[in-house]
Amino acid sequence: MKNKVLFIVTIIVVFLLGLLASSIVNRKSEAKYKYVPQVNIAENEPRNEVWGENFPLEYQSSLQTLDTSFASMQGGSATRDVLEEDPRLVILFAGYGFSKDYNQGRGHAYAIEDVHNTLRTGAPTSKEDGPMPATCWTCKGPDVPRLMNEKGIAEFYGGTWAETVSEVVNPIGCADCHDPKSMKLRISRPALVEAFDAMGKDINQATHNEMRSLVCAQCHVEYYFDKKLPGKEGVPYLKFPWKNGMTVENMEDYYDNLEFSDWTHKLSKAPMLKAQHPGYETFKTGVHADRGVSCADCHMPYKSEGGQKFTDHHIQSPLNNTSNACQVCHREESSKLIANVYERQRKATENRLKLEDLLVKAHLEAKKCWDLGATEEQMKPILTDIRHGQWRWDYSAAAHGASFHAPVETARVIGSGLVIAQEARVKLARLLADLGHNKPIEMPDISTKEKAQKYIGLDVEKLQADKEEFKRTLLPKWLDEAKAREAKMPINAVSSTKK
Repeated sequence: MKNKVLFIVTIIVVFLLGLLASSIVNRKSEAKYKYVPQVNIAENEPRNEVWGENFPLEYQSSLQTLDTSFASMQGGSATRDVLEEDPRLVILFAGYGFSKDYNQGRGHAYAIEDVHNTLRTGAPTSKEDGPMPATCWTCKGPDVPRLMNEKGIAEFYGGTWAETVSEVVNPIGCADCHDPKSMKLRISRPALVEAFDAMGKDINQATHNEMRSLVCAQCHVEYYFDKKLPGKEGVPYLKFPWKNGMTVENMEDYYDNLEFSDWTHKLSKAPMLKAQHPGYETFKTGVHADRGVSCADCHMPYKSEGGQKFTDHHIQSPLNNTSNACQVCHREESSKLIANVYERQRKATENRLKLEDLLVKAHLEAKKCWDLGATEEQMKPILTDIRHGQWRWDYSAAAHGASFHAPVETARVIGSGLVIAQEARVKLARLLADLGHNKPIEMPDISTKEKAQKYIGLDVEKLQADKEEFKRTLLPKWLDEAKAREAKMPINAVSSTKK
């Protein structure tokens, strides 16, 4: 009887092992034939759907960046009007494009569309017209490296934003980060390579894990347009201010030594710096970077589908994908992980808003000093403080994830900004007294975006009307040109199975 039971158990175990082996063989077979090439991808192929013929899982997952339903406390993909939420930013950016329009960027799939829509790019009346250079397209899609290859780097930067509307039409995608032959990660934007060279480093020595962050650092960084580059004078050449290092002070010193400013503030007349989005720089100072975690680990974690493990190209906030992005390492409940992130963000925001309030008052007090006849000599140290204080505020705000990526460094930067802004206001109070004004200045009503924009003299209704006219007339014509051009681009099949 015992032998009979043992025999039956053995039969069952063998049967189950056979099913397991069959499943493994089938899964391996699926994986083996999953990426049989369907097309030959050209060196500068910008169309993501062409890459998708060979890499359907990655391509299909990338299309999920079209989803704008997720909103977190400080980010997500949902549309947010930042100026509506905090009208004081209109004052901070007076005289600069961000006072006209500052909407949170949506997913990568909207990179082109959002640039068409923003008031910051203006409403050109021809391809030679418009206030913005072609350099503004640099991070918006894989047509950019194609154009740089065809025209030359400086020649691309030297063009107008408008003349490139019909050329940059494919949103951020495959060719921005991958070599078409080997699929290895690669750097397609020269500014990052040049920044490494300026620091005496060779980016070609980067490890694969480092590359999983560096491909993001092509765009999610602080940058500026250098119009004084020898041999390229007048060309808004894209550069990263990393020569002295990546800290907020390193980059500030770099800009100060160049006597560079992004714009002159309309109210205070301070020579201002606009922090772009120094996500990589702040990330590098945090604990995740210190432990060897890459950007892709959290924003593009691995997933499995049909027996195939691949990198999820639904690039998004980890808070919308905690099971794959966070809980691989952290064993806490998703609700607790999210609560921890929000706690850090709230604490950083509390002091950042205090700094913001000081800076708004400093700009308005500086304007009052000018109105009362202050001299440039009297104002220079004050304007330097305003410049340095707002640089720290913006560095902390524009890095978006900084309060989570590097909460300690972010707190340090905001703390130093508070000290500098307070010093500026002490100097302003003394100067106002010397100029005969011994009471607090009257603050304007800037309780809404519209009121703040009216105060600084912006005719937003006209800006919006001009933009809508551009989108109704010239933009469709230029996009039709793009469709006609792309229709002539070949797609070389390598298999009879290609559709």
